Amino acid sequence: MAKAYEKIADELRDAIRAGRLHPGDRLPAESALAERHRKSVPTVREALRLLQDEGLIEKQHGRGNFVRRPRTRVLRTNTRHQWEKRRAREPEQERLQTGATEHDTGLQVNDLVFHASYGEAKADTSLAEAFGVPEGTALVERIYRTRYAAETAPFALVSSYLVRDMVAVNPDLLDETKEPWPGGTQNQLLTLGIELDRIEERITARPPTPEEAEELELPPGTSVIVLRKTSYDTDDRAVEISDVTLPGDRTELLFTTPLERW
Repeated sequence: MAKAYEKIADELRDAIRAGRLHPGDRLPAESALAERHRKSVPTVREALRLLQDEGLIEKQHGRGNFVRRPRTRVLRTNTRHQWEKRRAREPEQERLQTGATEHDTGLQVNDLVFHASYGEAKADTSLAEAFGVPEGTALVERIYRTRYAAETAPFALVSSYLVRDMVAVNPDLLDETKEPWPGGTQNQLLTLGIELDRIEERITARPPTPEEAEELELPPGTSVIVLRKTSYDTDDRAVEISDVTLPGDRTELLFTTPLERW
């Protein structure tokens, strides 16, 4: 038998899903809900907490509870890498028209707000092993954040690493003011004569850190998808590694594997 708070949550959930309550609508005050359902305010709060955990509503301090606006969904497929490789050799004017985020979201360049910051890092044990370099090797660390202009949370938290000595021959690759780079990392590597042969992606899921939950604006209880992308060149060298943290409530991963016919 459903508990009292679950019945209240069911009614509000149905109203949201049926469109009687729209994204951005303010819910009745807790006292009004308690009076309507003839239950206590703590019972109403328990119902609202349940809906918050499901990501259907959000509590705004000092204003009340609101129906949560759906965030832009991201569809990330394994075909994106070949698309990026083809794009890397296109004329600059063509490369300027779109990027990987637009590819994954269906948005346009002017819909997005992009930020990049560069710094120097030392290869820890994990990165040193992946790159095949000694621990402490100088790396270029690139932090990327891209969001839809109508939203406040980024689509993902991205940290990208390059071996500094490998890319320093082109000073532009050490300059964050050159971002966003038309054609992305594959075009950057092309300026060094590097062609990618394959990309490996290892994917896990875990609870977010408090900092990740805050930056990605995750509903309580939402996991993050953690992806490590390693790009290998035609000489079988790891030439770029990205650690990508994706919000589990609005990211879909799609993998299509062509099979050889018998």
